[in-house]
Amino acid sequence: MFKSLLTRRNAMLGAAALVAAVALAQPAAAITPDEIKARGKIIVGIQGDNPPWGFVTSGGKQDGLDADIATLFAKELGVSVEFVPLEVNNRIPALTAGRVDVLFATMAMLPDRAKAVQFSKPYVANAIVLIGPKKAEIKTNADMAKFTVGVAKGAAQDTQVTKNAPPSTTIRRYDGDAASVQALVSGQVETLGGNIFYMDRVEKARPGEFENKLEFQKLYNGACTRLGEKEINAAINTFIDKIKANGELKTVYDKWMKVPVPEFPEKLEGIPFAAN
Repeated sequence: MFKSLLTRRNAMLGAAALVAAVALAQPAAAITPDEIKARGKIIVGIQGDNPPWGFVTSGGKQDGLDADIATLFAKELGVSVEFVPLEVNNRIPALTAGRVDVLFATMAMLPDRAKAVQFSKPYVANAIVLIGPKKAEIKTNADMAKFTVGVAKGAAQDTQVTKNAPPSTTIRRYDGDAASVQALVSGQVETLGGNIFYMDRVEKARPGEFENKLEFQKLYNGACTRLGEKEINAAINTFIDKIKANGELKTVYDKWMKVPVPEFPEKLEGIPFAAN
C-alpha cells in the first residue's frame, strides 16, 4: 500500500511539474490600457546604457529620448511609469515573457523583429553607420576587411555589419552599446558599427580622432508590444499621432536629437503598424 501511495504521489508531482513547465513556456497574457490604469503604472522596457535614447544618470534616474516619450505615454494613460533597463539581446525576451508591458527601447523597425513583436507607428528616425579613425581609408564596404569591427551583439548594427562586411572581416560582438563603444575608445577594435548618435560618445572619450565612415541603413524606431495586443497597440498609435500634432514630439526631439523631426513613412514593407 505504501508503494502504491508513493507511486501516486510521484505521479501527481510529475503532473504538477509538467503543468508548471507548460505554464512557463506560454507567452505572457495580453494586457490592455484599462488593466494598466487599474494597476496604476506601466512597466516600460528601455535601454540603460545608450544615450541619447535611454540611459541611467549618475544619480540613478532613467533618462533620454525614449524615457521622455514613455513618460508622456504614462501621463496620457494617467499612470506612473516604472522603467526596466535592458540589454540589447534581452529586449524582446523581456517583453514576450511579460516582464514589461511595452518597449520604448531604441527598437529599430525590422521585418524579422515584426514576426516576434508588434510595432507601433514610428516616432523617431535613425541610421546605422560605421565609425572609424579619420585617418583611415574606409570608402567602401570592402575596406572593412582591413579593420577589426566592434558591434553590440544582436543590434541592428550587428545585422548590417555582418551583411555588408567581406567574409574575411574580423567582427567582435559585445554585450550592449556601452561595451561596444568602450571597445573602440580603448583600442580593442579599430572601427565600430553603431547609430548616428554614437559619435557624440566617442568624441567625448577620444576628441577629434573618429568620424562616421559608411552609412548602411536608414531606420525608424517604434514602440513594441506583444503580438495580438490590439488595444495597447491602438492606444500607442493614437498617442504618437497626438504628440506629432501637438508639438510634444518636437520638444523631445529638440532636447535630445537637436535636429528637425523627420517625415515619417505611412508604411514600411513587412512591418505592420497595427495589430491584427
